[in-house]
Amino acid sequence: MPADAGYPAYLGARLAAFYERSGRVECLGNPKREGSITIVGAVSPPGGDFTDPVTSATLSIVQVFWGLDKKLAQRKHFPSINWNISFSKYIRILEPYFETYDAEYSMLQHKMKEILQKEDDLQEIVQLVGKDSLSEDQKCTLEVAKIIREDFLQQNGFTEYDFMCPLAKTIGMMKVIVGFHEAAQKTMAEFSGDAKIGWNTINNHMKEWVKKITDMKFELPRQPEEHFRKTFTTLHDQVLAAFRNLAEDR
Repeated sequence: MPADAGYPAYLGARLAAFYERSGRVECLGNPKREGSITIVGAVSPPGGDFTDPVTSATLSIVQVFWGLDKKLAQRKHFPSINWNISFSKYIRILEPYFETYDAEYSMLQHKMKEILQKEDDLQEIVQLVGKDSLSEDQKCTLEVAKIIREDFLQQNGFTEYDFMCPLAKTIGMMKVIVGFHEAAQKTMAEFSGDAKIGWNTINNHMKEWVKKITDMKFELPRQPEEHFRKTFTTLHDQVLAAFRNLAEDR
């Protein structure tokens, strides 16, 4: 029989037929009824091999993929979803909805993913030759990525502040973190030579603001959207003002 690594050749067609059951439906019979079926498939590839036929066939069908990572779980990072391999093909469809909250949402999301991807690339260099071999802007990227991982993505569902995160709070936190990263990179690029500003200088000067950025998640979620907009817009402006003061001192 034709086969794919021990699986029958019709594997892809059977999986597709299964996932095609999901969607919005109008039920037969009376009275007239409508409903929807959502399918969340759990695939566990042997040895974490994503080229496994079942996994690769599933990924070619589904529109959203959450890739769980054993290493993240071992580090007590929950939810242990690997942000570099996970994806959603609904982003473009949902962008207009997200942008009703903030027109910069798409840019913020792209910047956050970019920082995390750069961190993943830099970790290989750090493991080979050490952190001291990195340039100042790369050190900044590593530290900001750590803030994103530990203070934005990591969740503790047993707390009163982290069991949920409304969209207004999410976007506000993203804006502050990305604003800090962009301002730090700009400051280091503009000041060189005798007036050079490196990451250590920024870290020491901005210690108070870094603490406030890492404390953003402690904002209780069940508050009005206006509260989050005001709180995080104020913090964002204060962070940028602190960078301007640092530049003026030079």
